[in-house]
Amino acid sequence: MASFVSTHLLLAVLFISFFQFNLAARRLADTQQPLLFQYHNGPLLTGKISINLIWYGKFKPTQRAIISDFITSLSTSTPTTAQPSVATWWKTTEKYYHLINSKKPSTLLLSLGNQILDENYSLGKSLSNQQIETLASKADVAVEGFCMSKCGTHGSSKGASIQGKSNKFAYVWVGNSETQCPGQCAWPFHQPIYGPQSPPLVAPNNDVGLDGMVINLASLLAGTTTNPFGNGYFQGPKDAPLEAASACPGVYGKGAYPGYAGDLLEDPTSGASYNANGANGRKYLVPALFDPSTQSCSTLV
Repeated sequence: MASFVSTHLLLAVLFISFFQFNLAARRLADTQQPLLFQYHNGPLLTGKISINLIWYGKFKPTQRAIISDFITSLSTSTPTTAQPSVATWWKTTEKYYHLINSKKPSTLLLSLGNQILDENYSLGKSLSNQQIETLASKADVAVEGFCMSKCGTHGSSKGASIQGKSNKFAYVWVGNSETQCPGQCAWPFHQPIYGPQSPPLVAPNNDVGLDGMVINLASLLAGTTTNPFGNGYFQGPKDAPLEAASACPGVYGKGAYPGYAGDLLEDPTSGASYNANGANGRKYLVPALFDPSTQSCSTLV
């Protein structure tokens, strides 16, 4: 029987062609030693891709701005002056492209697309994974498996045919975990439900749920980019892969260990912890990314 947990939902939809299904998440209990990270000969995402956001449920404008500013921060075409930055963090994914073709690597440029508000729960307040795909294709929610083993997923599904050509779209969903699963999906901004009980950090945007969503969204975007077809970069079994960010669970700065996020920067005014500067003066906490050239987790600080 499917289990459901109420939460608000954000869908980030990336429209591309010939995109096959893949499933990944910010794993909640991955504490094993890293395995050998491998390339499985499949293509990665390339070209100019817009990220369209579907806000399912009620989110304040200030909350939506936290996410939209993060998406904008990914682009190196409008770099943030303050360092370290979200754009610098994202450039680590370019190393995956260089390993495939060092002489003429492909490029990917992500940008913020349309934003759709669905505050009236058009598909109801209990969503299965299949209904998430339906919601994404159309442009206090319960999501199958949320809190049980994952804080979000990324995948793909078939879209409408365009000029006779078959098309698919990629999507990422993450839930607002502030009231439902903060100990699992909003750490280190909330007390963990298991493991070492270190004090929670102050969230850089003063919103535990949304700052937690940024971490999960960042992780899943990195996984979508570098393992879109299930035959890109990952380690472990194909049906439960560890990807660019999920291969480095709980690591946000140097010196990280279970229960300790690492040596982070601290805002002198708010006391908030962060490791990346973003658009419009934002500060964010982004996860470590697995560096395929060194076979190790790479952090900004």
